[in-house]
Amino acid sequence: MQTLRHQGPRFAGITTEHLRNIGRRDFLAGAALVDGSWIEGEHRDVVVDPANGQGFADVAHCDAADMNLAIAAAERSFSGWRELLPGERGAILKRWASLMLDHSEELAILVTSEQGKPVAEARCEIAYGAGFLEWFAAEAERAYGETIPSHKAGGLLQVRMQPIGVTAAITPWNFPVAMITRKAGAALAAGCPMIVKPAPETPLSALALARLAEEAGVPRGVFQVLVGNPIELSAPLLRDTRVRALSFTGSTQVGRLLLGGAAESVKKLSLELGGHAPFLVFDDVDLEKAVKGVMVAKFATSGQDCLAANRIYVQKKIYRPFVAAFALAIARLKVGHGLEPETNIGPMTKLSVADKCRMQIDDAVKRGARVVSTNPDLNLGPNFVTPTLLGEVTEEMLIAREETFGPVAAVLPFESEEEVIARANANEMGLAGYVYTDSLRRALRLSEQIECGMVGVNTASFTGPPIPFGGWKQSGLGREGSRHGLAEYMELKYVCFGDLAALEKRND
Repeated sequence: MQTLRHQGPRFAGITTEHLRNIGRRDFLAGAALVDGSWIEGEHRDVVVDPANGQGFADVAHCDAADMNLAIAAAERSFSGWRELLPGERGAILKRWASLMLDHSEELAILVTSEQGKPVAEARCEIAYGAGFLEWFAAEAERAYGETIPSHKAGGLLQVRMQPIGVTAAITPWNFPVAMITRKAGAALAAGCPMIVKPAPETPLSALALARLAEEAGVPRGVFQVLVGNPIELSAPLLRDTRVRALSFTGSTQVGRLLLGGAAESVKKLSLELGGHAPFLVFDDVDLEKAVKGVMVAKFATSGQDCLAANRIYVQKKIYRPFVAAFALAIARLKVGHGLEPETNIGPMTKLSVADKCRMQIDDAVKRGARVVSTNPDLNLGPNFVTPTLLGEVTEEMLIAREETFGPVAAVLPFESEEEVIARANANEMGLAGYVYTDSLRRALRLSEQIECGMVGVNTASFTGPPIPFGGWKQSGLGREGSRHGLAEYMELKYVCFGDLAALEKRND
C-alpha cells in the first residue's frame, strides 16, 4: 500500500442529514493510522448502513505488509512509552477520554450509522468507553509489585510488574468503541503500545478514536488502527514474536482458531468469547422488577450483546403472569433506524445474525414453542428482526442450545432450584448469568453455584471499568477491566537479592 499523508475526508455519499452535518468531518476520513501516518491505498472497503444496505463511506483496505509495518513501529515506540512515568501516560489517556466526551455526539452518530444500534445507546457507549480510559489512567499508578519475606538469610525478594511489550486487539462490531478503549486503555496504561484491527463492519468509529488519540498526544506508533481482511491481518499478529499479547472479543469459533494460531509463538491471549446467559426468575420476586430487568438484559443493543439473556427460566407458579407482562413490554418496543429518536430496536449489523434469529424462531415453532408476542412485520429490510417472545421453549430447541444475538426472547418454565441450576449449567458457555429472587439465602447459593464468570443478582446492569469482565469454560480466557485487566498486559518478574549485608560492606 502506498503511504500518503491524508488530505481530507473521502466518502461515497452520505445517506443521512445527521452525517452531512457532522461536526468533525475528519471522523469520516477513511485512512488507516500506521506509524504516525494516515495512509490510503488503491483498495477501499465500503462501509454500509445496516438499516438500508447503502454504502455511505469507504476506508483504506490494509494488507499483511501494512501490518508488518505497524508491528515494527509499535516495537520502536515501546521503549519510549514504557519509560514515561505512569502519571504521564495517565494524563494522555485522560485527555483522550476528554476528547471523546467533547465529541460524543459525532462519535455516537458514527456508531449508529455503521453498527445500527439506537443513537441513545450509542451515546451511552461513548461515555462507557471513555470511562475505561479514565479508570486505567489512574490505575497505571497502582500497578503494584510486592516484597516477599525472605526464605534465605540476608536476602531481599521482590516481585515487579513490567509491561509485556507490543500488544494487539481484534475487536467486534457490537460495541465498536468500548471494546477498543477497554483493551487499549489497559495496554497503554501498563506501558505497552497497541495495534487495533476493528471489525470490517464498523471501522469508522475505530478510526475516529485514532484521530482523537493522536490529538490527545499519544505518540507515534503507540496506538495504530488498520482495517482489512480479518484472516490476512491477524496472521502477522499471531506469527510475529514481537507481538507479545493479543486480546480478542468475538465468537468462540474464531477464538479457538486464534488460540491455536498463537500456540507456536506462545503468545499471551485474552479471549472474551460467546455467551448464552441464563436468566433465573423465582416465584418470590416482584414481577415488575423481574420484567424490567429482563427487558434490559434481553434487548439492549437490539439483543446483539454477549451478556444478553438467552435462556429465561421462570418458576412455574409465576410463569403465565410473567410471560403476559413480558409480552406487553415487548409490544411497546419501537423498531426503526437507529438515528430515529424513538427507536428501541435497530437493525442487526449483519444479515447472517438476522437470518440466525429467524431460523431459531422457525425451529422453535416447529418443535412446539408458542409465539406469545411479536410486533407486526414492518418490512423495514432484511437486517431487521421483529422483537419476538417465545413461550413453552424446551431444551432441545436450537434457541435453548445456541446463542441468539438478536431480539428474540425464549422463556422456559422450571419447578425447583436444583432443577434450574442443573439446566443453567448444562452448557459449555459461561460468560454471565442473572438471578432474580427476594431470598438472600437463595441469591448467595445460586451466585456460588452458577458456572459463569459474572452474575447479576436482581440487576441487569453490572459492567464497568472497575469490574473483571470475562467468562468461564468456552466463553473465554483472562479478564478485561479492573486491576486484573491491567495485569493482562504485564509480566511478573521475581528478583532475589542475596546477602545484602555483605554487599553493603564491600561498597563501604
